[in-house]
Amino acid sequence: MSPSPEVPQPPVRLVDVTEQVLEQLLVVAIQDADADEVTPPLGSASGWNSERISWFREYHHAAAGLEGPAHQKSWAISAGGKLAGSIRLRRTGPGTVETGIWLGRSHRGKGIAHEALRLVIERAAASGADVLEADTTAGNTAALALLRSAGASFEEGEASLTAAVPVKARIPLR
Repeated sequence: MSPSPEVPQPPVRLVDVTEQVLEQLLVVAIQDADADEVTPPLGSASGWNSERISWFREYHHAAAGLEGPAHQKSWAISAGGKLAGSIRLRRTGPGTVETGIWLGRSHRGKGIAHEALRLVIERAAASGADVLEADTTAGNTAALALLRSAGASFEEGEASLTAAVPVKARIPLR
């Protein structure tokens, strides 16, 4: 019996967040992601509330470029022509940038995050950074595997009564 042919993956691109893309990205977030995966806890109601929706829009408006006032840039992740989530870079110090990513549930497990991370690593290196950092938790096995595949080293923090064990990942760029 011959091996199964590999299913081709849709091409992944990082797309600038224009007003039109922002509104489409917000729909993906609301329909296909948990608010806690995308935004900080805001407002008195759980889930996608007006405070979180406002924060989402304001965040992407401010994340216009690493050299801008917020020192960060966000992109929508397009896979096969459909928006799947978002990834960002933020300057955190000399030679260091930090990244974060979220994908809608229906886009997970398809290699999209791996390719988006590869693309953002290229942009981080092109920005002159020496190190790319990411924060996650010890229980986020998918994020740890993704970061490990990019060559990250990890440093665990201390758990608290209210928070999971934090993990700082560092990916050398040079």
